[in-house]
Amino acid sequence: MRSLLIGLILASLLPAAEKWTVDDILLQERVSGLEISRDGKAAVYVKSRMDKEKGEAISHLYLKRLGESDEVQLTRGNDSESGAKFSPDGKRIAFLTSRKAAGPSPAQAPAEAAGGGMQVWFINLAGGEPWSVTKFEKGVRAFEWLDNDTLLIAAPEDSSLYDQKVKEQKDTSQVVDDEKHAPPVRLFKFEVKGSKSTRITRNADRITSVYASPDGAWAVTVHNRSLAEIYDQKVKPVTFLHDLKSGKSTQLFADGKLLPRRFNWTKDSKGFYFSAPYTTHPYLYNASVSLLYYYDPSASKLTKVDLDWENGLSGGVGLTGDGFVALLANGARNKVARYTRNGDSWNRSWIDVDNVQALEVSEDGQEVIYTTSTPGEPAKLLLAKLDGAKFVDPKTFLETNSNWKKKPIAKTELVTWKGAQDEQVEGILYYPHNYTAGKKYPLVVMIHGGPHGHDAYAFNESMGYPHQLYAQRGAFLFKPNYHGSSNYGLKWGESISGGKYNDLEWVDVERGVDSLIARGFIDPEKLGVMGWSNGSIITIELTTRTTRYKVAGAGAGDVNWSSDWGNAVFGDAFEQYYLGKTPMDDPELYIRKSPLYRMNKVKTPTIIFFGTEDKQVPTEQGWQHYRALQHYGQTDVKFILFPGEQHGPRKYVHQRRKVDEELAWFDKYLFGTATDTNEALKPESALAALLKTRNLPRNPETVERGAIAIGRFEVTRSQYHAFDAGYAVAPGTDAYPAGGLTAEQAKAYCAWLSKQTGQTYRLGTEEELGSLLVRSKNENTLDQWAGYAVNADDEARLGSLIDGMAPGQLLKPVGSHAGTGEDPLFDLGGNVAEWVTKKDGTTAALGGSADRPADAKSVTQARPAYVGFRVVRDLK
Repeated sequence: MRSLLIGLILASLLPAAEKWTVDDILLQERVSGLEISRDGKAAVYVKSRMDKEKGEAISHLYLKRLGESDEVQLTRGNDSESGAKFSPDGKRIAFLTSRKAAGPSPAQAPAEAAGGGMQVWFINLAGGEPWSVTKFEKGVRAFEWLDNDTLLIAAPEDSSLYDQKVKEQKDTSQVVDDEKHAPPVRLFKFEVKGSKSTRITRNADRITSVYASPDGAWAVTVHNRSLAEIYDQKVKPVTFLHDLKSGKSTQLFADGKLLPRRFNWTKDSKGFYFSAPYTTHPYLYNASVSLLYYYDPSASKLTKVDLDWENGLSGGVGLTGDGFVALLANGARNKVARYTRNGDSWNRSWIDVDNVQALEVSEDGQEVIYTTSTPGEPAKLLLAKLDGAKFVDPKTFLETNSNWKKKPIAKTELVTWKGAQDEQVEGILYYPHNYTAGKKYPLVVMIHGGPHGHDAYAFNESMGYPHQLYAQRGAFLFKPNYHGSSNYGLKWGESISGGKYNDLEWVDVERGVDSLIARGFIDPEKLGVMGWSNGSIITIELTTRTTRYKVAGAGAGDVNWSSDWGNAVFGDAFEQYYLGKTPMDDPELYIRKSPLYRMNKVKTPTIIFFGTEDKQVPTEQGWQHYRALQHYGQTDVKFILFPGEQHGPRKYVHQRRKVDEELAWFDKYLFGTATDTNEALKPESALAALLKTRNLPRNPETVERGAIAIGRFEVTRSQYHAFDAGYAVAPGTDAYPAGGLTAEQAKAYCAWLSKQTGQTYRLGTEEELGSLLVRSKNENTLDQWAGYAVNADDEARLGSLIDGMAPGQLLKPVGSHAGTGEDPLFDLGGNVAEWVTKKDGTTAALGGSADRPADAKSVTQARPAYVGFRVVRDLK
C-alpha cells in the first residue's frame, strides 16, 4: 500500500493552555497490540513514543487489570518490545525484543550463544525482571503458546555453508530474488524447561505467521513462496494446517483462490475464522473487500460467512461463545455488529455504538475493550459488558490524549459532494481554530495515501498530516476519500483500475474543493494541497492540471510510471492493476499517465520530500520531479532528502525537519506569514530576547496558548509606569520587571490595560500558569548569583547579605535568559515571582525569583521587591 501507516495515539503530558507545537505531534504515544488474558482479568498492550535522545521511537509493554485504574509499565530502557502474549494460566507474558541479555560482552560470547534479531523473552506478573528465553541464530519471526511451558515458534534456519562463506568473505553483494539461498523459515516446538528446540516442519519456503489453537493441538501457518511475490503477486502465499499431535501437515485452499490473512481459533479449538481479500481481478489484490470464512479441521469443511454486508469487514473480529463481533466497512465510519451462529449460517444484530476503530473481546465473550474517537475528540479505550447486541455500562479503560483536552481542537464534519462520474464522494472537513461565521479562510487539501486506503472519522495527528498545526494557522482542512479508497466497497475500490488510475481521483478533489468554495467560507485565492505517497501523487497531478493551488507539499510521490514499474518493490503488481499494462506493452499509456511529461504546466511552488532508501516510491521519482521543475524554472521548488530513511521517515530529526519545512513553505506561499529570519539566531535565546526588549511596546506582548494569550515577558517597569506615574523607574532599568507590587496593584494594571485596549487582560490562574512557573537553575535565581546550587542552609546564610542590598538589586532585564517553547515565553523560572489567582479567588506568587534558590523543596517566599506579574489576555 502506498500509504503512511499510522496507529492509535496518546500525547505526552504538556503544560496547560499551550498552543499546538510540532513536538505535540511527533512526541505522542501510540497504543497497539492489546491482548486480554484468557481469564479475562488483565490486558497487556504496547505504548510507543518517540525518544528525542535516541532519535527514534521506543516501544514498551504495559499491563492493566480490568476494572482497576492503575497502569503498570512492565519494560523500560532503550530497546523496544512487541508481540506480547499471555501464557495460558495468565502468570507470564512472552514478547519479542532485540535487547541483549545480561552476561558476557559480545566480544567474549559467540554469536550463537545469544542469538540474533528478535528473540522471545518472558516476564513474570508476580514481579521481577524480564529474562531471555530463546536464542535462535537468526531470530524469531512469530510465536504462540502451546501450553504454559511450551512455545510454537517460526524461525529461520541456521546459516548454511554458503551463508558462512559469504560472511567470512565480508561479501555485501546482493543477488535479487535469490530463492536458492534464502533461508527457509520453519516451525519449531520450544520447551521452556531445558530450552530445547525441536524442528516440526521441513518446508523450503518461509513461514510468515503462526496461529495455534487454544488447546495446543493445532496450528495454522501462512508461507511465502516467492521473494518476488510483493512485486508481481504471481506466486501466491500458501496456508497449512498442522496436527501437532500426529505431526501431519496439510495444505489448505490449494486452488490459490483464498489468501487468508487473520485467523481466530474458537475457544473450544474446534475451528477457526479467518478473513481473506476478494477482488474481481484474475490474480491481483491491490483493491479488495475483506470477507470472512470459517474452517472446521475435523470435517475439512470450509464455510463462507454471509455478513450480509457488501463492503465486507473493516478489520478483525472478536470471538464470542456463539459467534463473533465485527467491525464492518462503512466509509469513514465503521458499523459494529454481533453475529450469532446457527449451524452454517450467522444471524446479524446491529450494535448501536458510534465511531469504533478497533475492538477486543474477552475469551469468555462477556467483556469488550474498544477504541473510539472522532477527528475532534482524541481516542480512548472503553471497557464494557457485552450483553447480546449491546455494549453495556462502558467505562474508560485507557484515556488517550487527556492533556489535549486543554488545547484547541478543530471542529470537524463529514461532507459529501458529487465527484467524478457524478457519484457521491465523502470526506472530512476540519475548521480553523479561530473560525468565525461570515469570514473566508484559506483551505489546505490533505490527501490520503493508498490509493486503497481511506481517512476514517477518527482523531489522527501525524507527521504526514498534522491537522491541528494548520487549523491553528487559520485554515480549513479538507480530506477527500476519492475513487479507489478502501472501506467503500469493491466497486469503489476497483473504479480506478485497468487503466483508469488518476482519471477520477483528482476530479473528485477538484469538485470537492468547488463544493466548499460554494459554501462561502473558503477564500478561492488561498488554496494549498499536500499529501504523502498516493496523496502526493494526486497532489502532483493537480499541479499539472490547474494553477489555482498556491502551494504544494509532495512527500514520496511518483511522476514517471515507466521507471516505477521496474524500481518499486511492488511495481509490476501496482502498474498492471491500476494501469492495466506494462510499459513494454503500451509505452504511450505510461507517458500519458506520467506527470513528468506535463511539468511544463506547473506554476505551483512545490516542496518535495523523500527517503534515500525508499523502495515503495523509489527515490529517483523525487529527483525527476525536482529536476523537471528546476529545468522549466516556472516556479519555486525545494527538494529534501532524508538519508537512510525508507517510505516514511522514522527518525525524530527527519520527522521534525519535514514538518518544519512544510509549515514554513505554506507560511510563505499560502498564509503570507513568513518573515525573514536570521538562521544564526535561536528564537528562545537571551540574545533574541534582548533584541525584542530593545524597543518594548507600551503594552505587554502576548503569545497565544490555546484559548488565552500569555505575556511573553513579565510586565516591565516602563510598562507599569505608564499606568502609575508614581512608580519610580531608575535610569536604565526600563526593561527590568516591575517588582514590589501587591496583587491588587497587579489587578488594577490589568483592568486599566483592558480599558485602554478594549480587550480582556487579567492575572493568570494557578491552573493556567502553575505548571509553567517552575523555578529553574538556568534562569535568574539565587543559584545564578551564588555560582552553585544553593541549599536551605546556605540560603539562610546568604539572606542577610541580600537584605543588605538595595531592594530588587538582583533583578535583570526581562528575557536575559533562554525562553521556553517554540514561540517562547521568558523568565518563567526566575527574576520575579508572579501573582496568579487561585481557585478560591485568593492570590499567590508562584515561580522562581532572583532572591531565592532554584531548589524546588524550598518554601521561602520571595521578598516584596522580587514579586511582580505577567498578564493573560482572553482570546474569546
